[in-house]
Amino acid sequence: MNISNNISSIQAHQSMLNNSAHNVANINTDGFIPTNTKINGGENYVKAENSKADNNGSKRSQTDLANEITNQIVSVDATSVNVTTVKTQDEMLGSLLDIKA
Repeated sequence: MNISNNISSIQAHQSMLNNSAHNVANINTDGFIPTNTKINGGENYVKAENSKADNNGSKRSQTDLANEITNQIVSVDATSVNVTTVKTQDEMLGSLLDIKA
């Protein structure tokens, strides 16, 4: 995994956090249909795919708070791991440049 993959993963998880926060903020909004975020990754990319949840016809908000909290925990942890990886790569590159100089 290279640094651009880490950055795209951070951006994808930020999108997930944004959608989750929006869903939680509208938990008391009648008829609110939440946005689901799915993180997909390949060899050279990580991206977030957003889609509206299926409308079950409820007049109340369809936000699942347990799901949203779980998504937030996963996103925060994934972002933390990617930030640590970027810092480590930066430190290693700095050390290599110090050795070469």
